[in-house]
Amino acid sequence: MRYFNVAGPCVKGKHYMIDSSERLRGVKRLIDMEQYFVIHAARQSGKTTYLKELTRQLNDEGKYYAFYCSLERVQTAQDDEKGIPAIILNMKAQMAEVLLPHKEEFAKDIDFSDYTNALYLTLRRYCKILDKPLVIFFDEADCLGEDTLISFLRQLRSGYNDRDVVPFVHSLALVGMRNIKDYRWKVRPDSESRHTSSPFNIVTKVLSISNFTIGQVLELYRQHTEETGQVFEEEAVEYIYTQTQGQPWLVNAIAREVIEELLDCDYSQPVTQALAEQAIHNIIIRRDTHIDQLLEKLKEPRVRSVVEPLLLGGYIDVSTEDFSYVSDLGIIRKTPDKIEFSNPIYNEVITRTLNGNLQDNLLRNNKEYDMPKYFNDGSIDMALLMGDFQQFWRENSGIWKERFEYKEAAPHLILMAFLQRVINGGGDIIREYAADSDRCDLYMRYKDRRYPMELKIRHGEKSLAKGLEQLAGYMDTLGCNEGWLVIFDQRTGLTWDEKIFQKPYPLENGKIITVIGV
Repeated sequence: MRYFNVAGPCVKGKHYMIDSSERLRGVKRLIDMEQYFVIHAARQSGKTTYLKELTRQLNDEGKYYAFYCSLERVQTAQDDEKGIPAIILNMKAQMAEVLLPHKEEFAKDIDFSDYTNALYLTLRRYCKILDKPLVIFFDEADCLGEDTLISFLRQLRSGYNDRDVVPFVHSLALVGMRNIKDYRWKVRPDSESRHTSSPFNIVTKVLSISNFTIGQVLELYRQHTEETGQVFEEEAVEYIYTQTQGQPWLVNAIAREVIEELLDCDYSQPVTQALAEQAIHNIIIRRDTHIDQLLEKLKEPRVRSVVEPLLLGGYIDVSTEDFSYVSDLGIIRKTPDKIEFSNPIYNEVITRTLNGNLQDNLLRNNKEYDMPKYFNDGSIDMALLMGDFQQFWRENSGIWKERFEYKEAAPHLILMAFLQRVINGGGDIIREYAADSDRCDLYMRYKDRRYPMELKIRHGEKSLAKGLEQLAGYMDTLGCNEGWLVIFDQRTGLTWDEKIFQKPYPLENGKIITVIGV
């Protein structure tokens, strides 16, 4: 029986899977045209599954010899003197495991001391003895060390340019998480004076593997239903798609968590939205490998330069290489309307990670802020809750702001850590980040009520009026009559008594906004 795979590439007949060709079209045409190209996509989005399946298809069709080669094992070789021989030996070792002819001739009698030409000569000589064109897919190509990568790309370019004279690789793909622009950034860092042209300027096209569509999620889950009879309820599938935006690992992981862990493979029970919600909660709390790898990236300055303004609703320059890098990692996405985190699950885990230490501290050491006292007859006592936050901010903000790596976003993260305990009380929090909005919107949901809030850093006298207007629009979207505008006033000349207040602002339509000064 097949199952939902969350570790490594999918295998036909063993795992439920979507035909990768549906997510990446035009590759065979590029191969027929003898092109060199780039495929990039975020981690665990199906790149390796696609490449291995395409390699099998090409070899079965018989027009080409196709070779899949992962370069992950070579990432420790930083300089090209060691890196290029390591790449060649790595190729030879992987070639021994596949059905390619004349494997014993590959890299035979190659002089590894001539490392600036060794890869070029190896491939040229091997292609010369083959009776069909050779196609190579280099997976994890962006993990190579800088000097190794430069030499690697230049030798491939030399072979490409000489193909009209001597045989060389017919078509080739470099595959990894990053776009070709990030290859160029990596081989020409600001600290070095490598301002020459790109060592791989022969790329015809840059392709990216898309996430699953809602139709593909339905098809994936339908495969399980056909084999087991277990039904995914329509609301559950729609909810999973909304929460994952079709990210392949998440789509598989949620299904696996529900079926194998929550239901213990009892196929008589349907997969419901409630089960999907619990599965997502488990995955977030457990920080499975995929989530953990994503969160490790938050420590990188390049990632922080994009994620921090997104948390604040600030301006993000989409023309920078940092933006391209974070987008290629799959952390954020740009829609026609806005820049946001790639899906609600990433939104949640990123926020929880950045303020996790404070959350733990509040749960362990601050009994005076126990959440149950804020719940009253099915509602939240917002005046008491926000009053306690103001007191907490007054006493602790100076200490906690310095502990946050994302210091500019610290006020927002501290408040969200304070509010996070609503979840433990049976409610939840929905955060809505969007760049260039100059604020962060969220609402708490408890029982049948919603509590919309807007978080804003004070930037001059217009902050209040703009915040009231923005929050009024957000309240209208949610259908709420009451909202809370939190304005962090970071001016040093004011006393705490001047900064801290709660002031109601009635709106013309009978609704009311309470401004929380901190």
